[in-house]
Amino acid sequence: MAFSDLLEQVGSTGRFQVVHVTMLSMPILMMASHNLLQNFVAAVPPHHCTPHANISMSSMNARDVLRATVPLGTNGKLERCRRYAHPQWQLLSSNSSEILWEEGEEEIEMQSCEDGWYYNTTEMSSTIITEWDLVCDQRALKQMSQTTYMGGVLVGAVLFGGLSDRFGRRVLLLISNLMMAVGGTCAAFSTSFTMFCIFRVCCGMALSGLVLNSFSLIVEWIPTRVRTVVGTGTGYCYTTGQLILAAVAYCIRDWRWLTLAVSLPFYVSFLYSWWFLESARWLVLTKRSEQAVKNLKKVARINGRRAEADKINLEMLQESMKKEMACSKGSYSALDLLRTSSMRTITVCLSAVWFSTSFAYYGLSMDLQKFGVSIYLIQVIFGAVDIPAKILVTISMSMLGRRPSQCGALVLAGVIILINLLVPYDLQVLRTSLAVIGKGCLAASFNCCYLYSGELYPTVIR
Repeated sequence: MAFSDLLEQVGSTGRFQVVHVTMLSMPILMMASHNLLQNFVAAVPPHHCTPHANISMSSMNARDVLRATVPLGTNGKLERCRRYAHPQWQLLSSNSSEILWEEGEEEIEMQSCEDGWYYNTTEMSSTIITEWDLVCDQRALKQMSQTTYMGGVLVGAVLFGGLSDRFGRRVLLLISNLMMAVGGTCAAFSTSFTMFCIFRVCCGMALSGLVLNSFSLIVEWIPTRVRTVVGTGTGYCYTTGQLILAAVAYCIRDWRWLTLAVSLPFYVSFLYSWWFLESARWLVLTKRSEQAVKNLKKVARINGRRAEADKINLEMLQESMKKEMACSKGSYSALDLLRTSSMRTITVCLSAVWFSTSFAYYGLSMDLQKFGVSIYLIQVIFGAVDIPAKILVTISMSMLGRRPSQCGALVLAGVIILINLLVPYDLQVLRTSLAVIGKGCLAASFNCCYLYSGELYPTVIR
């Protein structure tokens, strides 16, 4: 009897698995909110220099003041980062535009925005851009906030991956939920940009812990035959999360309250995560077979198989795990991903797949303002395209297999993105449509990545 047979005996697709997978999938709904939060909390509103502080706005028309203090750019709009060093009141007279053009605007002394900026808060009442003036010379800091978050994801993958193999999936899942909740809450109440970035790093680390341990707990409690369907189902949770983010961001236009709103649900996840049962496979491989037997008996009872629960004993479990236990003797580390030729091939290929998928996916998804339409609308469209994409890739994985599906999704995404480079910028609708299709292909690739990675690696280094 193999472990899969033992899992069938206690019920491999019973009430326990339904509740278990559903509860593990709930936090995934909010993962997209943190991954793509940058699009809303770091949205750059229209802005220009504040007029000189010594000008009385109450006695003059605001439009005239702007005309005399802030120059127009080549696009006919107010410049964002410069103003006249001294108010040019002569510009308010008739034919001043022609005179200025003839004399040359470059002859007029300019200066940076010494008195700060004015932001148009029609779309977003507050963002980290308006909070800490991350524009002009400081505009690179906008990207820094997302870079630090992704750095946290990287560190979390290394840290939580190793710790979960040592201390178990359940414990690390609890820590990750609490870390995400607390980190998001602290980020919402940050008093400086540096503090905001630090807590975003914590959120990134927590996200890795949630993804890795949720996926491991799901895969290790369900049979192989339903992994494709379950994997796609959890993928749809992430898709739904993108739509939820658009709705929440549309209703909450202040970055602090928005950050808090997408972080609070993780407190709930932390509380009910105490209910989860540790992976029986991991327990056996770490010499905790007695606890594994208890967990399997509990699963059997929840699934209504009390008679089968009474039959399970230590000898039966060890017999079913004999092959895996023989392979698990000794300690394992990240070096084992490269130790043998077969593991090296798998690791190098999967690394290339993950890198290319993530690089292109976030390249398309992380700057929605560049599409020139409402960021709320484009977020909904980008989320909705995942639905047909994941349906198609699920059918493909079941009928053609994982490898052709993974390859097809990546090649198609690459071709579409390269074609988009040839489309003129004035054909904005076509460019956006191609980007949406490409993003759908990358979402399908992600679906393959998660499932394929979990199946290709053995439990001891998964």
